Amino acid sequence: MAEPLDPYDAELTTPETVILEMEAVDKTDAAGQLAERLFAAGRITDLEGFLEHVNSREHQLATGLPGGIGLPHARSEFVSRVSIAVGVTKFGHSLDFGASDGPATLVLLIATPASSFSDHLEVLATLARSLSKESFRESLRRAHDPEVIAELINSSLVFFDH
Repeated sequence: MAEPLDPYDAELTTPETVILEMEAVDKTDAAGQLAERLFAAGRITDLEGFLEHVNSREHQLATGLPGGIGLPHARSEFVSRVSIAVGVTKFGHSLDFGASDGPATLVLLIATPASSFSDHLEVLATLARSLSKESFRESLRRAHDPEVIAELINSSLVFFDH
């Protein structure tokens, strides 16, 4: 059973679910690396099953956002709690997530329990709002510490009672 989302416990991202200097061959590889972090953290119960859901979602519609963002996401019965894994690509590397302005250097994988449709939409919308701000994107790119990145993401998502 999925844990309910507690708006005051915005531990959606932890330092263990952040990859700095990420090198991936493509968006599928990037999602796989990030999902492995969520699996190792106990937030996903079936890595392959979850990745099938992510890849299925990717084939429906591009998940690239303007500003160099890849936002792969899926609701899945293999997710135990709402979680976000973050990858910052190695300098000179980028990944095509289908954004109109070019490839991504920041990849945020959102994993949501299958039963949490409203939480999924709220996390997506709030994260997209934060990521639309160049200052926020640059803060993530320049933070060379997983703790700082996790704190930036979590503090941007303390939003559920607004």
